[in-house]
Amino acid sequence: MSEKNYFAHETAVIDEGCVIGEGTKIWHFTHIMPNCKIGIKCNLGQNVVVSPEVILGNNVKVQNNVSIYTGVICEDDVFLGPSMVFTNVTNPRSHVNRRSEFMKTIVKKGASIGANATIVCGNDIGEYALIGAGTVITKEVPAYALIVGNPGRQIGWVSAYGHRLDFGENGRARCQESNEEYRLVDNQVQRVSS
Repeated sequence: MSEKNYFAHETAVIDEGCVIGEGTKIWHFTHIMPNCKIGIKCNLGQNVVVSPEVILGNNVKVQNNVSIYTGVICEDDVFLGPSMVFTNVTNPRSHVNRRSEFMKTIVKKGASIGANATIVCGNDIGEYALIGAGTVITKEVPAYALIVGNPGRQIGWVSAYGHRLDFGENGRARCQESNEEYRLVDNQVQRVSS
């Protein structure tokens, strides 16, 4: 058996069949269920539940009290805010076993989901999208979209650094922090320069 190259607090529970990347940190009272794949340099806060077969990419940050249910895939650089939650069945019933009906949800590279947000299963989150605190996602989220409210509605666009983008008449905008240029074409944001 190879030496563990990640940190797990003594109160964390890691079940059989998990693959955990180098430099990852797993904190107090977190439970990683069987056959999960967690990338390198991830940080899972206290009281996190990662259900069987969940996949987390590299550098994923999971804040305290987050539940990530079977069917969820988070790509690299995803941020999951405190107490946010995913669902995995659209019509749960205690007396009906729907494990064969778990739906997949993909959170794409660089997306951030705010505290207490709920992601209804089957609705993918686009690259670098920003989901506001308390938002309930009930439909697909485009790349770079800024979504707030219940149900979630789009109120604008953000850069990869999370700043609002103000597209002029020419359909171009710049990030105030990175100076990267973006363009809006057919209601889709594309990064032009980096």
